[in-house]
Amino acid sequence: MNPAESTSPRGHILVVDDDDLFLESVSNNLVSAGYSTDTFADGYTAVEHLSAGPAADIVLLDWRMPGMTGIEVLQRMRRDRIEIPVIFLTALDDQIYEEAGLLGGAVDFIEKSRSFSILLKRIELIIEGSKTGVQRPTTGESDNIKQVGALTLRYGSKRALWRNTSVDLTLTEFNIVAYLTTHADRDVSYREIYDIVHGDGFVAGEGELGYRTNVRAFIKRIRQKFRDIDAEFSCITNYPGFGYRWQDGGE
Repeated sequence: MNPAESTSPRGHILVVDDDDLFLESVSNNLVSAGYSTDTFADGYTAVEHLSAGPAADIVLLDWRMPGMTGIEVLQRMRRDRIEIPVIFLTALDDQIYEEAGLLGGAVDFIEKSRSFSILLKRIELIIEGSKTGVQRPTTGESDNIKQVGALTLRYGSKRALWRNTSVDLTLTEFNIVAYLTTHADRDVSYREIYDIVHGDGFVAGEGELGYRTNVRAFIKRIRQKFRDIDAEFSCITNYPGFGYRWQDGGE
């Protein structure tokens, strides 16, 4: 572990990777870009550090590590209600791993072979919040609360309730649901939803339309969280090949 002496105004990043050279390289590049870092060579020490309560803006997490794997670290974080955004770093290129990471609660998934400038751009988008694109209601008592059928959105706390039961959405998931309900009069494209997560114009995955895997994973996880409360939930409908629509399921 290499604890940062101070937190940079630009942001504080935790980097977890068992490859010492890669760990040092990423950390040095982040510091040169104006960020402060803590580095960890294994998942166990990273979890111990996070469980003690120190704040961070993002965790960069190696997918494949001995002992505690990256997905196990993420699962432990979410179990302990540690909601720091996680970006997976991996040498794997099979989309099945990307979906597993996103379904586990990660924000993004980046191959180690990609340049540092790509990683830096994604970090900037997450920290600066330029990815959201969610507009709040603007009238009267609805400034902080929006009701859409059986769904209640509390914009101030970024919480969602379905039939008066809290839905355990992450901030990104809340933003996706809010965007879908704001545009419930039309189908919302995969690209629009991806931009909420990563920022306008970003490209990921294999080929021009690789971002669809990313979006499908988010929607799958959101649907499941609603269905854990209401097995009949069906408000998010799919327009195959294009995107999704919020369809009011009634009171």
